Amino acid sequence: MDPGDVRPGALRPVVVRVPVEPVEAAMEADAADAVRSAGEVAVRGPLFGVVAQCPEDGLCWRVVVPVTAGFPQMSRDSLNSLLWFRAKDEAKDRVERRALLAAVARLETEPVNELTVLGTRYRVVRAEEYAGSGVNGIEPPRPTDPEPLVPDWSLGPREPLVDADLVLDPDAPLTPAGATERLALRNFVYAGSRFPDHVIQESRRALRTHPDVLLLPTTFAVVERDGRGWEPVSRAHPTAHAARRSLDFFLTWLEPRTQGLLPVVADRKIDARTEVARNPDAPPELAAYAEASDRLRTGRCNELEVFDTTYRIIRSRRMLRWGADGPEGPRPSDTGDHAPERIHPVLDEDGVVHHDEDEYAEDEFGEDEYAEDEHAEDEHAEGIGGKDEQGEG
Repeated sequence: MDPGDVRPGALRPVVVRVPVEPVEAAMEADAADAVRSAGEVAVRGPLFGVVAQCPEDGLCWRVVVPVTAGFPQMSRDSLNSLLWFRAKDEAKDRVERRALLAAVARLETEPVNELTVLGTRYRVVRAEEYAGSGVNGIEPPRPTDPEPLVPDWSLGPREPLVDADLVLDPDAPLTPAGATERLALRNFVYAGSRFPDHVIQESRRALRTHPDVLLLPTTFAVVERDGRGWEPVSRAHPTAHAARRSLDFFLTWLEPRTQGLLPVVADRKIDARTEVARNPDAPPELAAYAEASDRLRTGRCNELEVFDTTYRIIRSRRMLRWGADGPEGPRPSDTGDHAPERIHPVLDEDGVVHHDEDEYAEDEFGEDEYAEDEHAEDEHAEGIGGKDEQGEG
């Protein structure tokens, strides 16, 4: 096929590059081992984010809102905020601010999945989240997944955002493992009794409208098993260590407060570890949480049991479908958890924020004029790998 052939239903060629560095070769070996130990696909469901494309980007799109939201409306709200703050802090003049605010006004009242602002296209995109699974359950981090040389367990540093500065390039060369996974997922569709017929039909239709697949960076999360299967208990993190840190916070700070073992105060310095070290008569439950934290901080611990609940750090993958006009957007069956709404104060074209909307409308426009102007500018989750939540590939 000609590389320029991107008609609806046409498949792009997959360019494979040979790994030359020892670390990359080891990652390829890890990927091959994972196919043998966790070669089944456990599907969690769709995730959503926002991408942008400028004229100079060519076929590429840039991720501007991480593809981690459970509902498309959550991503629309994030785009709303992105454009509102750009109008507030970055607009060079009234013309730019007016264009940005017009887009914000639409996002406040319409479930918009794509719009163009100041020459840049923004699109809400849909990805499929899945994980490798085998006889030992959901796949944990691999030995070659990035880890810090010196693990930092302090509460100060903020982890990088998932998908930070990510460019989606459908023609980027892939390693053999990446190319194999991409090709294997091209025919992925929903199947199973938990999916309504119209959802399965939309999934099959996507094979024609968006026949290619792009793999997003691996993320890591915490799941728990208490006899009913695995369920997620954390958001997506960019590294396994970041997921471990979130589990450490859960065990030492949040859960002790939920169980009434520590006072409900915002002081992050008071947790199970500090309280057990300070008070020899601390409740045994608190000591158990502190001991679990000690185990978690020993080596690259990816699983531990606390009070009959097993926690595991898992490796989560994401794929999005790609068609003639780029990445796939939300499907009709991807409903939201809330309707579009105003989420920021009124911002005028001079960059002034009006916290009292009614006062602003009366003083600056008058009620009728303001209403006319406004009209004119006219957050999932089943556990990973649930019994019926599967796909075909």
